[in-house]
Amino acid sequence: MITIPYTTALTTLFSYGLLFAFGQLRDLFRKFVEWWSSSNLHGYAPICLGLEDFYVRRLYLRIQDCFGRPIASAPDAWIDVVERYSNDYNKTLKRTTNTSKCLNLGSYNYLGFAAADEYCTPRVIESLKRFSPSTCSTRVDGGTTILHTQLEECVARFVGKPAAIVTGMGYVTNSAILPVLIGKGGLIISDSLNHNSIVNGARGSGATVRVFQHNTPSHLEEVLREQIAEGQPRTRRPWKKIIVVVEGIYSMEGELCKLPEIITVCKKYKAYTYLDEAHSIGAVGKTGRGVCELLGVDTADVDIMMGTFTKSFGSCGGYIAASKEVIEYLKYTCPAHLYATSISPPAAQQILSSIQVILGEDGSSRGAQKLARIRENSNFFRSELQKMGFEVLGDNDSPVMPIMLYNPAKIPAFSRECLKRNVAVVTVAFPATPLLLARARICISASHTREDLIKGLEVISQVGDLVGIKYFPAEPKKQQEEGRVKLE
Repeated sequence: MITIPYTTALTTLFSYGLLFAFGQLRDLFRKFVEWWSSSNLHGYAPICLGLEDFYVRRLYLRIQDCFGRPIASAPDAWIDVVERYSNDYNKTLKRTTNTSKCLNLGSYNYLGFAAADEYCTPRVIESLKRFSPSTCSTRVDGGTTILHTQLEECVARFVGKPAAIVTGMGYVTNSAILPVLIGKGGLIISDSLNHNSIVNGARGSGATVRVFQHNTPSHLEEVLREQIAEGQPRTRRPWKKIIVVVEGIYSMEGELCKLPEIITVCKKYKAYTYLDEAHSIGAVGKTGRGVCELLGVDTADVDIMMGTFTKSFGSCGGYIAASKEVIEYLKYTCPAHLYATSISPPAAQQILSSIQVILGEDGSSRGAQKLARIRENSNFFRSELQKMGFEVLGDNDSPVMPIMLYNPAKIPAFSRECLKRNVAVVTVAFPATPLLLARARICISASHTREDLIKGLEVISQVGDLVGIKYFPAEPKKQQEEGRVKLE
């Protein structure tokens, strides 16, 4: 649940109303010109016209310089951002040969493994020489190397499950696995703020999908009780199976899942639990094993554990960890395993090496130091932002901390002003978030020094004053909750 000040809600709605009204007037004029010139192909319906791409044309294109910024370096604590310019009001962007060195507050490089590492990098280079950049095949044909089998064994051991399967893309891990696990006659109960990959996987499964209020175990229990009592639509037969899908850390909120309470509810109603740990595995927990370790949950109580290698491990791909029977079934049926090219061998080696560092198997304590640093950096940065008066979402220990912007004009203003001061941030708006809840998403890394964080805080504070996003700078927290609109 996110609360928004009444005045902010009104001004944000008014801003979007103006954008919509003027956009519609321009579209009306555009239709008249196109009708007069008859530029469309005769007999063909227009592919991209009307409300289908209204948001892209009338809002996104005007601020697209804030998104998709190309970089010319590894996503370390500091990055080289390629400078761009436009001669047609941002309709098209052109790159220059110049770069700006910026503090990186946007990448998922939680443990710093995405840059050169003294242990991982030499082993990745060696694997590149031995196995080549790609297997050029699926896992079931010629795409399984010894690195893939070692990786699956390593992941299963790391997360505390009997077996695991890895895929070449994190997004596909959810969207391809869920339709295999459940189908028609089944029920998926999904958190209202689950990632789009989960949403698409649930829709593609053919199962009935129901949503419960974000991170609210009591509402999950209400939905479960109601759906079990009603049964399948029309026939009222019992559900073939029920899967509850949640995330460890919600990527747009920086919030930890209330996993112990949710598991208690699932056990009570005999529902399976599917946990997406894309942003939590490797980033939280004493030894980096995710929210189960952080919250004291036995991994045996989580039926399906999903995660990606694109964040804490500095690589690509995803995994599913579960019982041996489930993993064996997935290897025979999952399209991401049967038809997609297997994960690149150097990428697999990067994951193996980074897990070895995390566990201290490289013979050093660097892994423990990285885990301690990401926790200290995250909590320090969050507390300082809150002291400055920013509206910051999420929980302690989470490296993801959204700063609420709300108003559409403040999205490009915040991003551009930060870039001018050599701080690279990520702003997020509709459709990735609800229309009124635009935000800047800060991601902290173990590679950030205290000096880096202080530099980032100084710039964000200056820009926050400039664009007016310090919504409650002087009021106590209790008073801040008054006079606000609650939004899901």
